[in-house]
Amino acid sequence: MEYVILVDENDAELGAMEKMEAHEKALLHRAFSVFLFNTKGEMLLQKRALTKYHSGGLWTNACCSHPRPGETNHQAATRRTFEELGIKPEIRDAFSFTYKAVFDNGLTEHEFDHVFIGTYEGPVYPNPEEVCETCYMSIADIRDYMANDPHHFTEWFKIAFDQVSEHFHWRINGLAD
Repeated sequence: MEYVILVDENDAELGAMEKMEAHEKALLHRAFSVFLFNTKGEMLLQKRALTKYHSGGLWTNACCSHPRPGETNHQAATRRTFEELGIKPEIRDAFSFTYKAVFDNGLTEHEFDHVFIGTYEGPVYPNPEEVCETCYMSIADIRDYMANDPHHFTEWFKIAFDQVSEHFHWRINGLAD
């Protein structure tokens, strides 16, 4: 059984709850999102496996999940990126935001999401239980895709992507978007 960390609006820990119960009750809990870029400044995207409990088949950032009780956000982000994509990139904490999204299946994501940024060059080894496809895409192409087909992306990605684009100027090996 997987547990999430319940938090208040300031990310102060309130306790733990079984993951599905927290999503059924729409309780605020801690999460993280990992954004990875290659040396061209392109973002690594993953399409969530169709069997995921929500948002299956939607495009999103490289990795997103929840830290376990007793685990730091960085430890959790590193662990899940390896579990989902088979890679161990260097990442750094960038910013956080809170969001709430209600899904058709009765579940709600109400998360205090910690965003991590990193670079990665090389192959990925997607876990088919988590990911059905990956690709690198430029910021401009992602913007265009989201403008034309926003329903192809996860809710948290749309929010975080705007903040990543708005608050950061990427400098990767002298390249910027």
